[in-house]
Amino acid sequence: MAADDLMEKIVNLCKRRGIIFPSAEIYGGFRSTYDYGPLGVLMLRNVKNAWWRSMVQLRHDVVGLDASILSTPKIWEASGHIANFTDPLVDCRNCKERWRADHIDGICPKCGSADLTEARAFNMMFKTYAGPVEDDASVAYLRPETAQGMFINFKNILQTTRKKPPFGIAQVGKSFRNEITPGNFVFRTREFEQMEMEYFVPPAEAPTWFEYWYKERLQWYLDLGINRDLLRLRHHDKEELSHYSAGTVDIEFAFPWGWGELEGIANRTDFDLNAHSAHSGERLEYFDPTTNEPYIPYVIEPAAGATRTMMAFLVAAYGEDEINGDVRTLLRLDPRLAPYQVAILPLSKKEPLMRLADDIFASLSPIFSCDYDDTQSIGRRYRRQDEVGTPACVTIDFESLEDNAVTIRDRDTTNQVRVPIAGLRSHLAAILGWN
Repeated sequence: MAADDLMEKIVNLCKRRGIIFPSAEIYGGFRSTYDYGPLGVLMLRNVKNAWWRSMVQLRHDVVGLDASILSTPKIWEASGHIANFTDPLVDCRNCKERWRADHIDGICPKCGSADLTEARAFNMMFKTYAGPVEDDASVAYLRPETAQGMFINFKNILQTTRKKPPFGIAQVGKSFRNEITPGNFVFRTREFEQMEMEYFVPPAEAPTWFEYWYKERLQWYLDLGINRDLLRLRHHDKEELSHYSAGTVDIEFAFPWGWGELEGIANRTDFDLNAHSAHSGERLEYFDPTTNEPYIPYVIEPAAGATRTMMAFLVAAYGEDEINGDVRTLLRLDPRLAPYQVAILPLSKKEPLMRLADDIFASLSPIFSCDYDDTQSIGRRYRRQDEVGTPACVTIDFESLEDNAVTIRDRDTTNQVRVPIAGLRSHLAAILGWN
């Protein structure tokens, strides 16, 4: 399938099935903003929950945080964002469009003109004002990353959790970057969600933990169903490293338009804690009781985009096959990521069947994310569930009233098995890999 065709099909599927809508569509839209619909909000939450489970819940050395989005300029002065968080901006004198200079090779992508202005630095942070007066004293910023909230809370968390290096602070939340040229659907937007963790380590152990975390993070995508040939590790060259980084590896995904970053794993050294110590006057260090000396830990940072990660899972899961001469669209999503794990499908709207279907829904919904669909033919309902990635459909028919059993249909194979209602929960848990 051609890359453009695949992307168009995925975008159309997202709109048609309530996964992702263009924001403010009734007003003509608002560039590079999207709303996550009934199924999209479920899938995005599942992506974030899978990350949180892996990074926090299953580890004893990582704790969570939810830091403020609105922040003082002092944080961004210390971190270097006010001075360094810039992209090179050029204007096309012919059509007046603006572009990132490092993305266009000297030619305007819109009109083909080479008559461009000189590149100038453009700071990507969103600036606002806190309070009723718009002056320099009330300037505030929407955070461009979640990381700084973890650095400025390092001392608080060290004191309240009694953790010692190596340990991490994890956070999932919104960030905002005034991108010059957002695009590629939800891959690059001005408002997005990040899944970041700052892992504080003794300086001598930083290279070991750096390698550990980029391998660990790559495995996470593989475990959730992305094929290895769609992923690659790219080590940054020295000249492209961020001002704080002693080494960075990107996990990249083969999107329809080419390789794109899913997650960056960086050795941030002690840059951030040193910078905030110097600017705030607070000593952000760890006192090592074994040596009786304090030190400032190095930081290893795995930083992933939740929204672009969800998009990668959608692309990787999209497939088409043929059943009885008809083309079927399906999302082969891991059950942990699918918006619904189970669909409850009563074959008729007659009262006895509806009552039994309601009882089954009530029994399953505390354990699985369930859809309930009683409209149109059973074949059409199966196709709808295939399109949104539901792994298992439970069909309740008139025989169910006699034999106390239901039919389970598998999304990928379309195979069907008859299962007693009494054992339905355990059977679904087994085939979905629930534990």
